[in-house]
This record gives sequence, structure tokens and C-alpha cells, in this order.
Amino acid sequence: MATISLDPRLGFQTGKTHHQHGAVIEEVEGIIKIYKDGYVERPPLVPTVSSAVSPELGVAAKDVVIEKFTNLWARFYVPSRPAGKLPLVVYFHGGGFCVGSAAWSCYHDFLSNLASKASAIIVSVNYRLAPENRLPAAYEDGLNAVMWLKQQAISGSQDQIWWSSRCNFSGMFLAGDSAGANIAHNVAARLSSLRPLCLKGTILIQPFFGGESRTESEKNAFQPDGSALTLPASDTYWRLSLPVGANRDHNWCNPVAKGGTKAGEFGAMLVCISDMDILKDRNLEFCSAIAREGKRVEKVIYRGVGHAFQVLNNSQLSQARKCEMMNDIKAFIHQ
Repeated sequence: MATISLDPRLGFQTGKTHHQHGAVIEEVEGIIKIYKDGYVERPPLVPTVSSAVSPELGVAAKDVVIEKFTNLWARFYVPSRPAGKLPLVVYFHGGGFCVGSAAWSCYHDFLSNLASKASAIIVSVNYRLAPENRLPAAYEDGLNAVMWLKQQAISGSQDQIWWSSRCNFSGMFLAGDSAGANIAHNVAARLSSLRPLCLKGTILIQPFFGGESRTESEKNAFQPDGSALTLPASDTYWRLSLPVGANRDHNWCNPVAKGGTKAGEFGAMLVCISDMDILKDRNLEFCSAIAREGKRVEKVIYRGVGHAFQVLNNSQLSQARKCEMMNDIKAFIHQ
């Protein structure tokens, strides 16, 4: 979910302009404002929730601090009655690198259900946000989270045994949606010396990529009501998150711009694409580039839905497609 567009039907209030901070110099309406003096305003669009999970899901959840200095933490989802060791999915939320949280209710609901249905331990990483912390801060946080998991696999502390004793560390996957999928891809490219961890694959849901030249879906895609990602919003997120002076053909934004994806040699890849998403063509182009490099890539296109439908849209069609996505993810990690 790289982004959220404000749907007036949701009744969110954006608050009054903070004149003491000067003029607004960057804005995604209803989601984030950047003022001249650097002040960042993020209206509370999505409720944040505790780690409590509905008992019927059979999942235990808990927030764990990974690194105090950068306030890096993660929410762990652990099926309560596993049959043997469970695969490990390290997940990065979306939000255009600029908004979002592992504590957002939409992610808490999605990942607690996914952990239950896919029989997997899910570690939802809460990384630093731009523009206060531009890229590669989110990639560094993702890498640090994986290295912390590696240390737990080598000599885990007693207070982490509640999840580590149930974990198959040799069956790890990196995953995320939108900006989180971008993070998963770039963290995978940075990994080395993982043992005893073993990265089996990456799961990229509507990965947030861009480029200076527009694709057909960016120019002409039909947008559902309350679309979660528009082209102007996408451009703004990239201006706020890329290094100062970089354009959208930077490799972190456009991984195919210079003829290489830097996908690494780390297992298979599942790419989940929405056919009403402005990112559809970029996602398909990315899959083709991965395949040309001789890497195994599976792509699934979900019909009739847009960007971030699985966390932001409760329509009957979106719920049906979300179930399909969860089944696809389950099949991928257990194959």
C-alpha cells in the first residue's frame, strides 16, 4: 500500500494549516503535508491498534524492540498450534515510504489473518519514514531486522523463545506491499552471509516502482473510486523519499532503468499485481526483467481491483480477491 488517497466517504478530518510553520511545500492531500520549515504533518487516517488478536484466529502477537537507537521494532504473529516448524515471513508495510505503521489496523488485520491461513510466522517491521529519513534508511532498517533475526537463530535469547522455538529459520521469505515490496526487493539485494537463515524467496505485492517516462497504465489506467494510488501522489512520494537531487530513474525507484534489477541470487519470486493499478505495467515490466535474468518469477494478476485493495477496500470483490491472494501466498511459501 504505497499510498492512501483520502476518500471523503470515510469522514477523515485533515486539520487546519499550521501557519507558524510557513507555507506548505509538498502535499498528498489528506495524507501528508511538508511545511517550509521542515515540519511534517500526518493526519491519523488509519487507527493504530495494540497487538491483541481475535482468539478464533489462533495467533499470538507481540511487539518486539529490535534496535532502540533508531526505534526499530516489529510486530510478531505466531500461530498458536503449529504442526512442526513454521516458515518465517519478514513483512514491510506500504505507505509511499512516508506514512504507515506496523500498528495500523488494516495491516494488523491482514497479517494476523495471513499468519493463521498460511501457517507462517510473520514479522511486520516498523521502519523509519521519509522525508525525515530518506532512502536508504528504510532499507537499512529492513537489513538490520533480518540481521537481528539471524542472531536469534544463532543464539536466541530466552525471552524470544516463544516464537523462535516454532520457527524454521531455513525457510525465510521477504515480503511487503507497495513501498514495502520495494523495501523487500532492495533488502534482498543487500543480503549476504545469512546462515543459518536461508532466504527461500520474496513476495512482492503491487511493488512501488516508478520512472521518468510514463507507462500506459500510469497514463490511462481506470482508477476505482477512492483509489489508493494516483500518479501525482506517486510522484510526490518519490520526491520525498529518494535522495535529494535524484530523479525517478534512480535504481531504487526504477530497477530496470539501467538494464539490471539487482535481484540477487535468493530464491524464487512471487509478484502480485492488480489490473486496475497504475503500477500494473511497471510490475509486469519488472517481472519480465527478472525472467530475462534467468530467475524464477511467478506473477498473479487480480482482476477488477486496484492498488492496496487487500488492506484498504472492504468490497465483496476485494474480499474475494484478498482470499485468493492469501491462498497464492500460502501455496508459494509451502511449495
